[in-house]
Amino acid sequence: MSVRLDKVSSMIKDEISLIFLHKIQDPKLGLLTITNVKVTPDLRLAKVYISVYDKEKREYCLEKIEELSGFIRSILAKRINIKHVPDLKFFIDDTLDYVEKMEGLFKKIHKDDKQEDSES
Repeated sequence: MSVRLDKVSSMIKDEISLIFLHKIQDPKLGLLTITNVKVTPDLRLAKVYISVYDKEKREYCLEKIEELSGFIRSILAKRINIKHVPDLKFFIDDTLDYVEKMEGLFKKIHKDDKQEDSES
């Protein structure tokens, strides 16, 4: 990825985070975090990855955020200075679920190893 795309992605991530913090005040969304933004090379689309703390609310949050994407994009257009503000597409970031699964597997392996050591 080029330096320009990295800068634009970082700027969009920061601004969208601030928009959620200050402009979108829906307690039903709960605790969510913008984890990553990937911009296409032509700057026409930004894939925004969000992490939602409450797993049961993920689908609701994604639907609500997609409804608000036009509003978010219009505020973003006022805050950043680029020729074309990219369309925003939101995705759930399930990286933390993967990490939790791996940690569980490691704990199970270590537990099994300890049991084998105590048996021998």
